[in-house]
Amino acid sequence: MHHKYHTEGIILGSNDFGETGKFYSIFTRELGMINATAQGVRKMSSKLRYVLQDFNYVKVDLVRGKELWRITSASKTNELEKISKTKIGLITLANISRLLKRLLSGEEQNEALFADLIDGLRILEIKVEKGENLNNIETVLVLRILYNLGYFSNDKNISSLILSPFTEDVLLYAEKNRSIILSQINKALGETQM
Repeated sequence: MHHKYHTEGIILGSNDFGETGKFYSIFTRELGMINATAQGVRKMSSKLRYVLQDFNYVKVDLVRGKELWRITSASKTNELEKISKTKIGLITLANISRLLKRLLSGEEQNEALFADLIDGLRILEIKVEKGENLNNIETVLVLRILYNLGYFSNDKNISSLILSPFTEDVLLYAEKNRSIILSQINKALGETQM
């Protein structure tokens, strides 16, 4: 008997395989970055078809296979659904997802990163609904991702962006210091050599 794991996560991307299956990259709260499959999900009759969409924030039940996780069931959290309804929101989500897929390797829980990601995406959803500029949110999210993965130390120039809750003050600070922050982000990304 296989143990069933219950967790929540953001679907960072997917690829079709076989006649009706899909392969998913999911950043989860408890397991970190995982790769999972779902059989029959592309069938019109599949109940998971509309739940397991790229960039959805979902609750999933997983069983560990020999090499991959297998999704046995999933449900929507009914959060963060409005981000991908706009072009700019979808582009921002895709950028964040690509970065996470590039930097996360192996299964390792990172609760701080997951919490920062969800908090940032909640603010992103509010800004998308209001039609506001998303550049500062994306910048702060990227900075926090890199910090949580160990690419930054607690530098005094960026500590308020990393350690403070997502607020308007943090976003205003990011806007005023954008060139410094982008320089540090580019330096950190350059050091990843990926």
